[in-house]
Amino acid sequence: MKPEEIRKLDAYFKRLFRTDKIEVRARPRKDDSCELYLDDEFLGVIDRIEDEGEVSYNLAMAILDIDLD
Repeated sequence: MKPEEIRKLDAYFKRLFRTDKIEVRARPRKDDSCELYLDDEFLGVIDRIEDEGEVSYNLAMAILDIDLD
């Protein structure tokens, strides 16, 4: 993903969750997605999807059952 896209996503998530502790980071060796973190904890992957000239982003977040206890 382009740095400008990552900056826009970062600002979006900071506004959405009302915290500066959330951060969107580039992925090493990948240019079609980025990663979402809260402090240093990995939350998920944000994929860039382009279809018929329209761009959208998909956040994939896995939650382990042991984390629910």
